[in-house]
Amino acid sequence: MADYQIINPYTREVIEEYNFDSRERVDEALAELVRGRKVQAATPAFERSNILMRLAELILEHKEELARLITEEAGKTISDSRVEIDRAYNTALGSAMEARGISGEALDSDAFPPQREKVGVVLWKPLGTVLCITPFNFPINIAVHKIGPAFAAGNTILFKPGPQNKRSAQLLIELCYAAGMDSSVLQMLIPDVRATAHAAAHPEVHAINFTGGTAAANAIAANAGYKKLLFELGGNDPLIVMEDGDLDASVKAAINQRFATAGQRCTAAKRLFVHRTVFAAFSQKLVEAAAALKVGDPSSDDTFVGPLIHTAAADAVERRIDAAVADGARVLYGHKREGNIIWPTILDNVSDDAELVAEETFGPVMPLRAFDCVDELVRLVNDSPFGLQAGVFTERLSLAKQLFNQLDVGLLAVNDGPGFRAEHFPFGGVKESGAGREGIRYAIREMSFQKTLVI
Repeated sequence: MADYQIINPYTREVIEEYNFDSRERVDEALAELVRGRKVQAATPAFERSNILMRLAELILEHKEELARLITEEAGKTISDSRVEIDRAYNTALGSAMEARGISGEALDSDAFPPQREKVGVVLWKPLGTVLCITPFNFPINIAVHKIGPAFAAGNTILFKPGPQNKRSAQLLIELCYAAGMDSSVLQMLIPDVRATAHAAAHPEVHAINFTGGTAAANAIAANAGYKKLLFELGGNDPLIVMEDGDLDASVKAAINQRFATAGQRCTAAKRLFVHRTVFAAFSQKLVEAAAALKVGDPSSDDTFVGPLIHTAAADAVERRIDAAVADGARVLYGHKREGNIIWPTILDNVSDDAELVAEETFGPVMPLRAFDCVDELVRLVNDSPFGLQAGVFTERLSLAKQLFNQLDVGLLAVNDGPGFRAEHFPFGGVKESGAGREGIRYAIREMSFQKTLVI
């Protein structure tokens, strides 16, 4: 029997079966990537840029094929998958542009005595080989967010996609090779847990760029030793609606940033804090908007909410909703399941210590929480082990600045939700939401080191 089955989350049919890669295959791939460092060293920055530019063009040319694979593998709606491919194109394009602009600085040694009449030339150099590990929910764009900057910086790359995403990942790697990346520079493997731990501990891996859960990150870090770690982990991100916030805009953001991808985003609006004076009006508009969404087959162009990634994920979300309702939460909309589809669900009167809100819930459920003052809001938001992103709807710049200074998050979006992301912005959080920053330019630096020449 095969080690793994790729199962369509909507039809629950088996798409493909395969075996995981072994420790020996990991060793072989890393030996190839060690040889590839010479290839990278001999490839000038402008040529790396040209390769990434060709990759961007190929991603766009294969947009529909990539999107269909994502939808079949992950249950993501086809419209959402197409948006992801557009973002992946931008990420590859941005990586190509940044490859030409990696710059250092010159330092005058005479800034402090004694006078030495030397100049320090500080340049960024590649770390060596980067292990890139990606999750199921954005299998192409997150992969390009790792491969693009790592390649631009001059590293070789061992790429481990989520096991569910094998087919879309294979196509992406084929496009990378077609664009001009040598196979000695980029290798894709899907090892099992023990072989992945072996890769993380391997002395020829110099950095690990991981997107996923905290438990897996802890296991990787325990095996990594003295390697550069770039972790983009979970979030329990708040969307805040103040009394002067635009209700229509905030409802739109809540719908798009919680129910898209069936709520399976680290930056999804997982906790909604609404000022008590507008709570009833906001709730009514939100329920009306949710009721208008099409739920069902993710391959249909007009479907907005499709299935969760697998049955165990749907079971976990359903269990949290049921527990919250049993504890007194009121269902404003939803609380329905069909197969792996959890219907968009809106609740209020959810206990602050309910698992649904205290932990990161990866599914299409919105717990609404009324608040009365900013001090209460800040306490509630910061009472979380996570600190990825936040969004606030308000017309007061002074309040936005106050929240920016007081909330424990990596980004605050004003008059937008916590799901805001631009590919060239720094992306990452604090506390258990990760370490380091993605975003093309910032990821390049995370996967490089500074080397100084004194002349």
